[in-house]
Amino acid sequence: MSGVGDALTRVHHEEWARVVATVARRFGDLDLAEEMAAEAFATAVERWPVDGVPPAPGAWLTTTANRKAIDRLRREARRDEKHREALVLSATPEPLGAIDDDRLRLVFTCCHPALAMEARVALTLRLVGGLTVAEIAHAFLVQETAMGQRITRAKAKIKAARIPYGVPLRDDLPARVTGVLAVLYLIFNEGYLASGPGAEAVRADLTGEAIRLTRLVHALLPADGEVAGLLALMLLTEARRAARVSASGELVTLAEQDRGAWDRALIAEGHALVRARLAAGQAPGRYQILAAINAVHTDAPDVRDTDWSQILALYDQLLRVDASPIVRLNRAIAVAELDGPEVALAQVADLPLADYHAYHAVRADLLRRLGRSGDSRAAYDRAIELSGNTAEQAYLTRRRDQLAT
Repeated sequence: MSGVGDALTRVHHEEWARVVATVARRFGDLDLAEEMAAEAFATAVERWPVDGVPPAPGAWLTTTANRKAIDRLRREARRDEKHREALVLSATPEPLGAIDDDRLRLVFTCCHPALAMEARVALTLRLVGGLTVAEIAHAFLVQETAMGQRITRAKAKIKAARIPYGVPLRDDLPARVTGVLAVLYLIFNEGYLASGPGAEAVRADLTGEAIRLTRLVHALLPADGEVAGLLALMLLTEARRAARVSASGELVTLAEQDRGAWDRALIAEGHALVRARLAAGQAPGRYQILAAINAVHTDAPDVRDTDWSQILALYDQLLRVDASPIVRLNRAIAVAELDGPEVALAQVADLPLADYHAYHAVRADLLRRLGRSGDSRAAYDRAIELSGNTAEQAYLTRRRDQLAT
C-alpha cells in the first residue's frame, strides 16, 4: 500500500470518531455527522494523492466535514425554507457540560435511556467506534442484515422522538453508564480480536482508544466499582497484547505466551484497581469479577502455576450476575483444568452457541484432549469457518493439522 494509502488507513482508525463527534456536537444531528465524515474521507481519498497528506490530517478532515455540513444545510435551508443556516453560522461553542471530550460525550449521548440497550450499544459502536455493520453483527452474534436494521431503527427513533443531541449533565451520567461501559468493552474486544475481513489481527488503535475513554469515565465516576473493574480488565488484557500474535502472524494462546513480553506496568495498575475494589467491600459486578479472573492469570509466573480453583470460584460468582452461555463456556475451560476435558465437554454440549467460533474452538480442544480426532477436526473446521480473524484462523488451522489421522 502507498504512503498515502497507509496514512488514509491510519487516519481513518484514529480520527473517524473524532470527526463524527465534533460535527455532531456542532450541528446536533447524528446522521448528518456520519454522512459528512464519510464525505470528508472520500474527499481525502481524491485529494491527498495529488496534494499530499496535510500536516494535521484530523483537523483537515474535521474542517472539511464541517464545511460540507454547512453547504448541505444551506441547500436545505433554501429548498425547505428552514432557517438552520443562520443558526449554524451564528452558533457559538456549545458548553461542554460534564464531559470535556467530544468522543466520550458522543458515547454518553448515544447511550440515551430512551433507546433499548442493544440499540444504544450498536449505534455507538457504529458512530464512535467506527466499526462496520459486519463487525458489530459479529460482536452481537447476529446476522449482518439484522444488525443493519437495528441501527437504522435506532436512528429513526432518535428522529421520531426528537431526542436532542444534548450535553449530558453530571447527574445524567449514572443512568447512562451501563450502556457506555458495554460499548467501550465491545470496542476494546473488537480491537483485541479484530473480526473484520482483511483487518489487522489486533487493532491497537481500538484497544488504546477504549482504554483512554474508560480512563475518562473512571475520572468522572471514581466511586463506580464497575467502571474501575472494566478499566482493570482492559489493562490486564492489554498487558498481554505484545505476546498475543507470533512473528508469523499466528494467534498465541494464553498458555503459550511469552510472559516476559507482558507489560508489567499495565499489570501493576490493573492489580491495584482490583485490590482497591476488593478493599471497598462491595458486592462486585460483572466487570470486577472478570478483572479478578484476569488478575489471577497475570499473577502466575508460568501457566503451570495458575490457580484454577480460584478462577473456577470466580466464574461461579460471575454466573450469579451473568449466566450467559459465553460465561458458561469460559467456565468450562477452568473445569477442564481441574476435573478433566470429559466433564467440561458435557457442560458445553447444549450451549446455544452454534454460530460462535470460540464455542467450536473450545470443543475442538476438549475433543483433541480426549483423543477424538475426527470429532475434533470437524469442530476445528467449523471454528475456522466462523472466525473472521486471520491470526486465529492460522492458529486453529495448525492445531487441526496436528491431529492424528
